Amino acid sequence: MTDLEEIQTFIDRFVRQGMRGALLPLLHAVQEEFGHVDPKAVPLIADALNLSRAEVHGVISFYHDFRTAAPARHVVKLCRAESCQSRGSAAIEAELSRHLGVAMGNSRKDGQVALEPVYCLGLCAIGPNALVDDRPVARIDSAAVERITSEVEA
Repeated sequence: MTDLEEIQTFIDRFVRQGMRGALLPLLHAVQEEFGHVDPKAVPLIADALNLSRAEVHGVISFYHDFRTAAPARHVVKLCRAESCQSRGSAAIEAELSRHLGVAMGNSRKDGQVALEPVYCLGLCAIGPNALVDDRPVARIDSAAVERITSEVEA
């Protein structure tokens, strides 16, 4: 089965579950299942939900959480909201970037890790915060940077 056939089968199964017209849940489900929303899937999703390709593409490009390419093996999302900034997230960003060998907003060439910005994880009282492979990490300091680095390099 080709990638497109797999995606079509997944979309059909999703629509049969009564989620017709639910673009955001379908996009989240596709990304969860395949790691990203392949641009080749846009026409399939549009047809299944009776939407234009432009509408589907618009939603994918508007929400920063949707990926159109396969993600790195590990994704570290560092909060850049005001509360985390006031608690030192800029220094943590520099330290993470140095330890992981990747600049903010990029993936390392070996595909092992990406460092991405995120704006507010809702953990403002215990910042600075990050998501490491979707797992929240709070009160990040130099020791936490070392743990995160060890975890994603393992």
